[in-house]
Amino acid sequence: MTRPAPGPDQPPIPVRLVTFNTHHGVGDDRRHDLPRLATVLAAADADVICLQEVDSHFGERSEDVDQAVLLSRALDMQLAWGPAIDQPGRVGKPRRQYGNALLSRLPILVSDVHPLPGGGEPRSALRTLVELDGGALWVTTTHLSTRSADERAEQAALLRDLHTEPMATGVVVGDFNAGPDAPELAPLRESFADAWTLATERDDQARWRFWQRQEGLTHPARSPHVRIDQVWVTPGIAVAGARVLDGGGASDHLPLAVDLLVPSGV
Repeated sequence: MTRPAPGPDQPPIPVRLVTFNTHHGVGDDRRHDLPRLATVLAAADADVICLQEVDSHFGERSEDVDQAVLLSRALDMQLAWGPAIDQPGRVGKPRRQYGNALLSRLPILVSDVHPLPGGGEPRSALRTLVELDGGALWVTTTHLSTRSADERAEQAALLRDLHTEPMATGVVVGDFNAGPDAPELAPLRESFADAWTLATERDDQARWRFWQRQEGLTHPARSPHVRIDQVWVTPGIAVAGARVLDGGGASDHLPLAVDLLVPSGV
């Protein structure tokens, strides 16, 4: 995939992006601890944070709070919300929701939610346009099915098709429940490239295990051995660095951070 360099009079725009499957704020100690999660996210010092498995008044497992709103307030970031499950609440209570969220230091211009095909647990994609200083970036946050490769292939095709021609500069991020080379992610590879592979500098939180160095492994958090949390970028976006962060025990996944260089003027 050819990646043209920005012109000399238009330097690329740096954007730090983090994706993190939060396991509805329940850590590997089985405790729901939203302040712990907020601390991990704040330490990432990201411009855009993409979250999966976020609860909003979902029930006792997350103390019936709106996690997305509370996290956005704690981090003083703008919020886009994309439920995959949306059910009526109890009488007099808010709707019971679960899905994806995007937190941003950058202005959020538009956002919309797209259901993904497949059975079992409902899945969705949250598509958001964020404004950059001299440009814009489409960010699609998602969480694919665990049921079958065939379902994930259908979902990956829809994600590819969501990114239309006018959306020349963008990323698709989240928990894909498959490795980046999995056959079912072939539709994504038609239009996007794996940011981890493109990164000039890479580092793995599990680097003390010499056989896992620079592999980007994110799950399970205590002993990661798969790379299912990924960032995919369109042609023209360079990746200065990628690293797996210390999750602080806040989830059963580890966060992935990438430093993007987004072309100006698009």
